Amino acid sequence: MSVNSFGRLFRFTTWGESHGPALGAVVDGCPPGLPISESALQPFLDARRPGQSKFTTQRQEPDQVRILSGVFEGRTTGTSISLMIENVDQRSKDYSEVAKAYRPGHADYAYDAKYGFRDYRGGGRSSARETAARVAAGGVARLVIPEVTILAYVVEIGGDAIDRANFDPAEIDRNPFFCPDPLAARRWAEQVDAVRKAGSSVGAVVECIATGVPAGWGAPLYGKLDADLAAGMMGINAVKGVEIGDGFAAARLSGEQNADPMRPGPQGPTFDANHAGGIAGGISTGQPIVVRVAFKPTSSILTPQPTITRPDENGRSHATELFTKGRHDPCVGIRGAPVVEAMMALVLADHKLLQRGQCGG
Repeated sequence: MSVNSFGRLFRFTTWGESHGPALGAVVDGCPPGLPISESALQPFLDARRPGQSKFTTQRQEPDQVRILSGVFEGRTTGTSISLMIENVDQRSKDYSEVAKAYRPGHADYAYDAKYGFRDYRGGGRSSARETAARVAAGGVARLVIPEVTILAYVVEIGGDAIDRANFDPAEIDRNPFFCPDPLAARRWAEQVDAVRKAGSSVGAVVECIATGVPAGWGAPLYGKLDADLAAGMMGINAVKGVEIGDGFAAARLSGEQNADPMRPGPQGPTFDANHAGGIAGGISTGQPIVVRVAFKPTSSILTPQPTITRPDENGRSHATELFTKGRHDPCVGIRGAPVVEAMMALVLADHKLLQRGQCGG
C-alpha cells in the first residue's frame, strides 16, 4: 500500500522524517530531455526555508537539494529523479517530554493509534518538515509546464485579510509574509510578533493562481482537476480547508451572480467573470485557476494544554498537561505559500501528461 505517493503519470513519492538524517522525494514519469540542475530547483526551497525572519521557526536548515539520479549532462533522462535534502539542525532532546504524552492538536495520538509506534522527535513523518521534499519535487514539475505561471501569496493572517485594492504583486517578495498588500504586511508584523512573544500561534489563508493553463486539462468523473487540486492541497500539513474559485462564497450567490458569462473572442471565448476558478466539470476552461488554502494555527504553543500520557504497561493513560518546547512557526501558513505553489505545479504537470496521453498534442 503506497500512501506516500501522489499523482498518476507524473508521480512523486516523499520519504524521510523531521529529525532523521535526510528527507527527499523520488519523481517518476518526468519526460526526458528537459534541462534541469540543482541551482534551478534551489530558489523554490530557499523561499520555503526556515529561519529567515523572526516570524518563522528559528531552525537553521540550508535545505540544499541534491539530485542523485535521473539526470545526465544537465537533462532529465526519463527515469526516476531522486532528490535529497539533508537535515542539519535537529534538536531531538527538545521532544523528550513528548515521548511520554500526546501533544494536543498534533498527530501524536492518531499515529500511535494507527501504528502502535511513533517517532516523537518533531512528529517524525507528520512534521511540516516533509513539505521541503514536495517543494523540490514541485521544482521538477514546473519544467513540465513552462507555459504556466504559478503565484501564491498570503491573503489573511489571524483573521486580518488584505485589501485587494492595495494588491501589488511586486510586494510579495518584499516582506516576510508573501503579502501583496504592504499595509497588511505592516499590521501582520506587529500581530505575529506579539503572538510569537506570547508563545502562541495564528492561522493563515494562502491564495494561489495559475495562469496559462489551456482549456481541457482534467477528466470526468474521478479525474477532475479541481478534485486532484483539493486532494493535493489537503495533503499539506496543517491545512484544514480548500476552496476553488469562489468556494464557500458561491453557496451564498444566486445563479445569475455565480455564472461566468462567455463571449466570442479572437482566439476562443472570453469570460466576464471567473467564479468557477478556471475549472468547470472538473476540466480547465483556459481561465486562471484560483485556489485558496486555509492553514490552522501551529499546534506547538507554550501554553500548557490538557492531554493524556501514552498507555502504560497496563494499557492505562493518565491526565496531564503539556506544552511544546523547541523552535516553531508562530504562523505556519506563512511558509505555506511555496508549498501551495509546489502542489499546484505537481497536479498540473500530472494533468498535462494525462491530457497528452488521452487526447494527444
